[in-house]
Amino acid sequence: MRCDKPVVVVSAHTMGLAVVRALGEAGVPVYVLHHDARDFAHRSRYVRGEWVIPPPRREEQAFIDAIVRHADRLSGAMLVPTSDDAVAAVSRHKPALARHYVVACPDWAVTRNVIEKSRTYALAAWAGVATPKTVTPASLEAAVEGGARIGYPLVLKPSQSHLFYARFGRKLVVVRGEPELTRHWRAARDAGLDVVLQELVPGPDSAVVNYNAYTWGDGPGVEFTARQLRKAPPHLGSPRVVVSERIDEVLEAGRSTLGALGFEGFACTELKRDERDGRYKVLDVNGRHNLSGLLAVRCGINFPLLQYRHLMYGELPERRDFEPGVCWTDFFRDAGYGLRYLLEERLSPWEHLAPYLGRGCDAVFDRADLRPFVGRGRSLAASALGRFRGAVRPLNEPAPEPERKPGWNSGTDSGLESIEHRAQSATPSAAPAVSRR
Repeated sequence: MRCDKPVVVVSAHTMGLAVVRALGEAGVPVYVLHHDARDFAHRSRYVRGEWVIPPPRREEQAFIDAIVRHADRLSGAMLVPTSDDAVAAVSRHKPALARHYVVACPDWAVTRNVIEKSRTYALAAWAGVATPKTVTPASLEAAVEGGARIGYPLVLKPSQSHLFYARFGRKLVVVRGEPELTRHWRAARDAGLDVVLQELVPGPDSAVVNYNAYTWGDGPGVEFTARQLRKAPPHLGSPRVVVSERIDEVLEAGRSTLGALGFEGFACTELKRDERDGRYKVLDVNGRHNLSGLLAVRCGINFPLLQYRHLMYGELPERRDFEPGVCWTDFFRDAGYGLRYLLEERLSPWEHLAPYLGRGCDAVFDRADLRPFVGRGRSLAASALGRFRGAVRPLNEPAPEPERKPGWNSGTDSGLESIEHRAQSATPSAAPAVSRR
């Protein structure tokens, strides 16, 4: 099977590392463009070359210009944005980038349906998919009225979560009454951010499931389901322990949601079973490779490789089964949040350890590819105090900006010097990374 055409992964955190390994282990030439001081995927042994570029959120045009300039050496490569910031910027500029790359994300008209959550929920509900009660207030008065209608506690979510997280250091806020709602709504609007109000769906973290799918044309495409066991932080954060599981109940809801959004390509839809009526309700749709993306790869469905073979060689993916009962863990986050919320989660020692004792894989640690793990550990140690402050910071206090990386200049090519410290003339080892058993 030919895998000689290059791939450029944009953004290099956990999602980017999953894509790098999924493709690199198959022998695909992988290059990385990264922009955050906390990135670590570019350290992987599977990366042929890596460059620092401007950040998409603060300097979108410079970010796009840098990607275009790298087309001189990587023209025709598949371009894979792996963060919400990168997806939004790449999708908005897709026509210009498509002159140089095979762009692996939808057009902006579709991406907007995923990025702007008010549109996501409206379209899913239009398709008949269950969603939590949701209000998109245009004024404080409408917010107060909507809060009373939904009932407290409720969740205040950003319409564009990546902008909200960059400003406040959190994905959402639990609001327990009108005074809190007023304060948080004003803080968001002062920052120029639209929000939605949504009912808090009751149930444990394990009630949340992932529906991963690669779709094209008519039909369901290739599908994978998994259950989130622990979140960071508990209840409302992103997953830190996930297990593969066949959950046929969510297939139709996932298919209908993506169809309503007009989405083709890879997406991860997150749903939660409402213990009040037993229905799975759509919480979020990510139009990019997801945080626990490596889990599907280790279970037998390599979504990044399917996408690569489809877009680069015209090979239509075939539906396939996957192995259930495989655990994905993010050790750093699981250990940190497990200690912080030890009394609240009330997990037994067995529940803490069980995901690490069976067949599984870690988000970062891999004995065959250790440098990302070491790099992430150093980054976390250096920013531990800042991360703790971010967990308790009030919404009206902005999140600190990450340290800007040296080595680029948005006005010249001087910062686009190739680092390529691991540039290779031969294909890197295609031997699969060793995963835990």
